[in-house]
Amino acid sequence: MRKRKKRKDEGYAVGQYIAMSADKARRVIDQIRGRSYEETLMILELMPYRACYPIFKLIYSAAANASHNKGLNKAGLIISKAEVNKGTTMKKLKPQARGRSYMIKKSTCHITIVLRDMSYFDDFLEFYESQSESDKQKVLDGFKYEPFDIME
Repeated sequence: MRKRKKRKDEGYAVGQYIAMSADKARRVIDQIRGRSYEETLMILELMPYRACYPIFKLIYSAAANASHNKGLNKAGLIISKAEVNKGTTMKKLKPQARGRSYMIKKSTCHITIVLRDMSYFDDFLEFYESQSESDKQKVLDGFKYEPFDIME
């Protein structure tokens, strides 16, 4: 597993072993990915799914982490990454007639929410606009990379 780089413009929260199917949580996560923090809270309050409450708590926690640990403003946060992974399955035996038993499988999931502050992006745009044309090209060249061409 690859370790995440710590960035100064983002806060995150991870919820593990949430008693819910990963597909049901993914249905809600797909609706909120890329939206602002405040808009996401309104959407989650109005959606009729059971998965909304744990996701709501995670987003609220990630915003509190970003605000407290990094000093970011909650109004400028957007959901840059939201992913749902399948967790372990809890198994129980349910007794049935004639001495038989059947397996009850309760699935769990792990949810990761990453909030990023967009004011850093706005600062970069102001910096970029204040540069001369040649300096703008140098800044853009710093972001480019040459793709590998198999035809050469």
